[in-house]
Amino acid sequence: MTDNDQPDLFSPMQRRERVVDWQAPAPVARAAMGLSGMDAMLGIRDGRLPPPPFAKLIGFIMAVVEPGRIVMELEPREDLENTIGLLHGATAAALLDTAMGCAISTRLEAGQGAVTLDLKLTYLRPLSVRSGLISAEGKVIKLGRQTSYTEGFVRDGKGSLAVHATATFSMIGSNLT
Repeated sequence: MTDNDQPDLFSPMQRRERVVDWQAPAPVARAAMGLSGMDAMLGIRDGRLPPPPFAKLIGFIMAVVEPGRIVMELEPREDLENTIGLLHGATAAALLDTAMGCAISTRLEAGQGAVTLDLKLTYLRPLSVRSGLISAEGKVIKLGRQTSYTEGFVRDGKGSLAVHATATFSMIGSNLT
């Protein structure tokens, strides 16, 4: 292939654009602080509370809310791809970190929360725009007063396991000693 045969990678025909809008997070956080974690998660799922800006940026939604279990869904897009045409691994990491942290939230009282201490992912198969609807499930394994443990799974549109994760969260907020 000569230089003349190479496509113009910076051509206007190759450009894409995506506009992201979101609600200011501080007022939403203040409103959610008065709710139990379950009520806040149900509020996001049902549209009574706006989703976090990061969820809007990546484009995932909260599809399932149960005590100790959350499922996030994402329709894969090319703006999430890396240079080899696969979804960037950080996409699955963001989905799992969010789903697992939100799963803990479903078990917490108003004013309590959890922050990630560690996140371990094992990538089992690649994901791409051809993967179909991607789901990320987070489950509470052990809810503790100071530390909680979770497990997560990312599946492609056919239900095949693509990523497995475990995470440890530090518990924060009122009523936690």
